[in-house]
Amino acid sequence: MTVPDAEDSRILIIDDDDQIRRLLAEILSTTYQCSVASSAEEALAALEVDNFDLVISDINMGGMSGLDLVPHVLRRTPDAAVVMISGEQTIESAIEAMRAGAFDYITKPLDVRHVEAAVKRALKHNRLLREKRRYKKQLETLLQQRTAEVNRLAYYDTSTELPNRVLFEDRLAQSLAVSNVTGQTIAVLFIALDQFKKVNDTLGHAHGDQLLKEVATRLRQSVRESDTVARFGGDEFALLLTQIGGTRDVIETILAARDALKSPFRLGKDELLATISVGVSLFPFDGEDSQTLMKNAGAALYRAKTSGGNNYQFYTADMYAMASKRLALETSLRRAIENDEFLVYYQPRVSVDSLQITGVEALVRWQHPQLGLVSPAEFIGLAEETGLIVPLGEWVLKAACHQNKRWQAKGFTPMRMAVNLSGRQFQQQNIAESVVRTLDFTGLAPEHLELELTESSIMNNPEFAIDVLSNLKSMGIKISVDDFGTGFSSLSHLKRLPIDCLKVDQAFVRDATTDPDDAALVTAIITLAHNLRMTVVAEGVETEEQLQFLHMLKCDEIQGYLFSRPLPADGLGELLAVRSLSPTRLSRPVMQV
Repeated sequence: MTVPDAEDSRILIIDDDDQIRRLLAEILSTTYQCSVASSAEEALAALEVDNFDLVISDINMGGMSGLDLVPHVLRRTPDAAVVMISGEQTIESAIEAMRAGAFDYITKPLDVRHVEAAVKRALKHNRLLREKRRYKKQLETLLQQRTAEVNRLAYYDTSTELPNRVLFEDRLAQSLAVSNVTGQTIAVLFIALDQFKKVNDTLGHAHGDQLLKEVATRLRQSVRESDTVARFGGDEFALLLTQIGGTRDVIETILAARDALKSPFRLGKDELLATISVGVSLFPFDGEDSQTLMKNAGAALYRAKTSGGNNYQFYTADMYAMASKRLALETSLRRAIENDEFLVYYQPRVSVDSLQITGVEALVRWQHPQLGLVSPAEFIGLAEETGLIVPLGEWVLKAACHQNKRWQAKGFTPMRMAVNLSGRQFQQQNIAESVVRTLDFTGLAPEHLELELTESSIMNNPEFAIDVLSNLKSMGIKISVDDFGTGFSSLSHLKRLPIDCLKVDQAFVRDATTDPDDAALVTAIITLAHNLRMTVVAEGVETEEQLQFLHMLKCDEIQGYLFSRPLPADGLGELLAVRSLSPTRLSRPVMQV
């Protein structure tokens, strides 16, 4: 077995069984530099004087155990990989070793092939850790060098001490790099003092400079610490807003800046009232790079000035109309629930084996009286921002449970109704009581309800999530994680959570038959879920190739356009009626359009 740089790899073998020590040393010493120890205490002494890339340790030894040794090893050599050996062949023993910090676990009696494979994996892991640490140190060194070279005059305006154009563009570029990943909206605002030239002409440049300094101070105090206020020169300032929810946040910032400048400025013996004109461009709507966004913000500022000053303009009339529409949506959203403007559509979930409907997912739609059917992409975010997602989520839950009871009353086979809980709704302290009240009110049995949550809403407060979900599951309610794979779930928490089902995000399913990486991810998620005794639902299934791939992986259920789009209650009722008359397996799923 050959590994790059194998001769440089140092391995410490620890076992109180002399025969095991000699066997491992004999297997590995032809390729690696091996040292041995007969106890954890002897190993610690060796670790004080030598560094090792890999530590292979028995778990059960006289004195300190192998599990207790692992933290000491990792404190002394953080990059070292630890492989545990045990005669216990249970998954619980392996999990215990991993929790202690071990990288891998092999069982006795030792199989040479297993030992060599484990060593190869562990040393590869060790090299990756060392490379990562080296790369991090290089980055830190480069950052320190760059910081040492920075001349404050090159990045800050000497008069107002605000960032200048160079630093503003640098921060904008960094924010764009982040937002290209997160999808977060960014706003660039160009701000100009109205009739500043008149101040210089009548009061002199000294008073003009004093006015600019005081304006800079007030602007900086009117925004968040995470925002950037810069001076571009003359009477022109720029403002970079990150982590905003939409146009409302931009307008509120502009109004706050106006309020900050409302009080008179005292310039010597004179008092002056100052107003501002503002031009706004938004990423990604008005440009995807720094220069385009600044150019468009400048064009919007020009229009604000030529419109008489003391106003703000978004980059284009279309963009302004979009901002107005968003504000109108926020206003009408508050009345939409009481005006009964929402609808629930239902998309079936289908068994991969039988192609029979096993459940449905409830999906909300907004039938706006003037705008028609509004996409969830346009109002769910607004509902989250305003807190209206909580009453909206409660309404959807109640409507979906009611509909499930109606289908049962018509004689359809009882099935699970999956309903999404938003992160904000789930974090309500009374969420479990709210669900129980809905079930009591609608008469739906708990086993016919499934609650879907995203990874982020669960991981926001894992301990709270465990308590609430355990309570709900004890009633018979099913729990599923939606869009699994798009977040950053901790596998240790995932194991502790009372989850019944993982839903594979459609982003992975879409290219699973053409992209090896996506195929590997889907395979890993299905294997993980089944090992944790969870079922798996693949979302966004649109082709028979995808269906066959998922069938091969023994995925449990699918959901997507290959079988049916989301349908109104009547439309899904018709589909259920057809299916109830045809209980045998279909050779092909039926596409609903």
